[in-house]
Amino acid sequence: MQYHSAGLTDVGQRRKLNEDAFMVDDELGLYVVADGMGGHAAGEIASQEAVDTVYGMVRRGHESLDRVAQGDMSEESLRQAIRIVESAVQAATYMVFGLAQHDPEQQGMGTTLSVLAMCGDYGITAQVGDSRIYLIRNRDAQPLTEDHTLVAWQLKQGIITEAEAARSPHRNVITRAVGSREYVQVDTGFFEVQPSDAYLLCSDGLHGYLQEDEIADVIDMGPKGAAERFIHVANSRGGRDNITAVVVSVR
Repeated sequence: MQYHSAGLTDVGQRRKLNEDAFMVDDELGLYVVADGMGGHAAGEIASQEAVDTVYGMVRRGHESLDRVAQGDMSEESLRQAIRIVESAVQAATYMVFGLAQHDPEQQGMGTTLSVLAMCGDYGITAQVGDSRIYLIRNRDAQPLTEDHTLVAWQLKQGIITEAEAARSPHRNVITRAVGSREYVQVDTGFFEVQPSDAYLLCSDGLHGYLQEDEIADVIDMGPKGAAERFIHVANSRGGRDNITAVVVSVR
């Protein structure tokens, strides 16, 4: 499998600072989006530190991912590949939390983190927070991640309806963040990749303005065109938050 990607981030229409961060590496097959939070530009520091740490950790441990890409599907190899990605997120958590302890202006900072690591015919996801990863297959967009938000939890428990969730003033209150504590629970996933698949990683500044049935039409524009279009759509619909889109196509 070959991967082709593009990523863009934009401050949006309302914010003064862009506290989102992202990275793409088609050769490594690694894609990351982070949405930082915290005053005095601390969110910007948290998101960039998280992205850099994940990139460095996965790059150093890529041999485990390579084994899966080369066809080693033993239980131990799969477990180790997933562990590398999850450990990278935990390392980011430790780094962001540690930085916050040494600077009063950065205390309480944190970030979401959505990670997609490609291993040949397979992919691994790691998720903390409410940024998202979508799989677009046969013109159908499906989320590969779950939001770690108060509203998502209420919805899952049957406390509120979909309509109530859409109107809730608490829909952006996250229940997990990288760096808010020394350790965070990470959701991981493992899935089979098919030729012509596409993926969208995005912050809530984008997915808050999109319906899932709109995604496939934009993805058809190719990674660069789609990323540009996604930013435009979010800004044209209000742009109340920072906006980040990473689009990956499989060949």
